[in-house]
Amino acid sequence: MEKIGVVLIGAGVAGLAIAEELTKYSRDILVIEKEPAFGQGTSSRNSEVIHAGIYYPQASLKAKTCIEGSSLLYEFCSKHDIAHKRIGKLIVAIDKSELKDLERLYKRALDNGVKDLAVLTKKQIREIEPHVEAEAAIYSPSTGILDTHGFMKILAAKIESRGGLVAYNTEVVGIDKKKDGFEVKVEDRIEGSFIFSARLLINCAGLYSDKIAAMAGIKKDEYSLKYCKGDYFRVANQKAKFINRLIYPVPKEDRAGLGIHATLDLGGGLRLGPDDEYVDKIDYRVDESKKKAFYESVRVFLPFINLEDISPDTAGIRPKLQGKGEKFRDFVIKDESDNGLSGLINLIGIESPGLTSSLSIAKITGDMARHFLR
Repeated sequence: MEKIGVVLIGAGVAGLAIAEELTKYSRDILVIEKEPAFGQGTSSRNSEVIHAGIYYPQASLKAKTCIEGSSLLYEFCSKHDIAHKRIGKLIVAIDKSELKDLERLYKRALDNGVKDLAVLTKKQIREIEPHVEAEAAIYSPSTGILDTHGFMKILAAKIESRGGLVAYNTEVVGIDKKKDGFEVKVEDRIEGSFIFSARLLINCAGLYSDKIAAMAGIKKDEYSLKYCKGDYFRVANQKAKFINRLIYPVPKEDRAGLGIHATLDLGGGLRLGPDDEYVDKIDYRVDESKKKAFYESVRVFLPFINLEDISPDTAGIRPKLQGKGEKFRDFVIKDESDNGLSGLINLIGIESPGLTSSLSIAKITGDMARHFLR
């Protein structure tokens, strides 16, 4: 039976970032991906935003990895000529009833260590974004956008240049714990099924990470994922020039996302979304009947957008640990040795800000993994 040092399941942004980090210590690394290419799930179906660390509870993994990850990501993009832009963001209070929510969010950001924010008045907003209607706003100059595909492409290339391997069209169908690691059974779409052993197994399977954890022997209710779908709508090209920054509403405490926001992309296009809708299955079709709801949601702070300007774009699904109406749940990044599964590291619920956090998550996971690589 072939023996492999490190096997990572899932070639999304987190899996690739971790594998790239681990190739600094070992060349015996295999990334398994059931899709024909990297980043086919959550990693390629998002707003492509580099977040600043504003939204997440103090001392949470989401807050800490977002702040560190943002700095690492800008540095990585600059070093490897990956397209990105520090475009800035406004989080707007539409009227006076939202000012307390804005103040609370600003305080949270300061507690998290985000130091470059400013609170803008209505007049100051008009000076930099004359087409945006808002009573006040938090201005985050360090928020940006990037070419996510380009980022993942570089990560995959670095893994393979150091002797690692990314195997596509390969699905994990069985995991058995053994004394010195794990036996992993996979189905390859071309070569059929085969079994190999892994000394270290890292579960980065995104939307399927709870199923992989269960396959390895951990069937915890707190690892059970809920699918939260977000649709996007494209705004007519001529209207994209009406704003210069990302425009977000103040997030509501009872919502699963950050609210329908306006995101510019590197090509100069403008999208609205995502919304948040818990679903039972993975389905990336955009619900066109939401068009009017999207319009009604954004027209109060983006009055230049008309209903006829909006058309369906794409959709993504977040792997959430909290269900609808439930309280905040943090990333799970856990060495499962205390559950009798030494050699297994689980990453569960890696959703927003997972893209921004990816290089920081890779460092944390690398530290957990390092003693297995000696």
